[in-house]
Amino acid sequence: MRIPAHSVCTAIRDDIVSGVYERGSRLTEELLARRYGVSRVPVREALRTLEAEGFVVTRRHAGACVAEPTEQEAADLLEMRMLLEPLGASRAAQRRTEAHLKVLRGLVRLGQERARRGNSDDLRSLGGWFHETLTQASGSPALIAVLTQLRHKIAWMYTVEAPAGPVESWAEHGAIVDAVARGDGERARALTALHTERATAAHRLRFSVGADRPERVRTSQHPVNMPSLRH
Repeated sequence: MRIPAHSVCTAIRDDIVSGVYERGSRLTEELLARRYGVSRVPVREALRTLEAEGFVVTRRHAGACVAEPTEQEAADLLEMRMLLEPLGASRAAQRRTEAHLKVLRGLVRLGQERARRGNSDDLRSLGGWFHETLTQASGSPALIAVLTQLRHKIAWMYTVEAPAGPVESWAEHGAIVDAVARGDGERARALTALHTERATAAHRLRFSVGADRPERVRTSQHPVNMPSLRH
């Protein structure tokens, strides 16, 4: 059965973000089709999508290659997130469902518990789920799409240090949820703006512009042609 192009796109994007494909390395349809166990058709469609998202560029005489973002492009992404995440929180205060609130409160409880115990292993994942759920609660497909793409690209370009004060960070998460639950859009926006600004300080670029980069491709951790994706 034909594998959907969006599944191939997700796998390639994940491998770009995790560093399986080095910046500047070639992405040939034949190699990608073999790696993910699919035909070249969904690979071609996936590469077009990834080029539109900014992960891939097409070069003369080389074809599709992993993009090589500049430091300014990376900085712009953080600035865009600082503008859009507060907007998402404000929208969430007006449009969230009880299901959204239940998930957000559960994540806050888990995050605060882990932070108090000093167990930071999964705090980053919990934080990612929190912000993703908050964005979903905005009820805005366009905003959700843009913020999701921003998070992918920020994860690709930056490494994030553990927050200096995880207890305080999760207290901020809790305050944001309280504002969203009360329908206080302005307070949700202000709290999220402050939280995002503080969190941005922990981001460090993964790369230096002009540094030598190996052309090799590491082993992919995201096979596409698996039974679970054939249904």
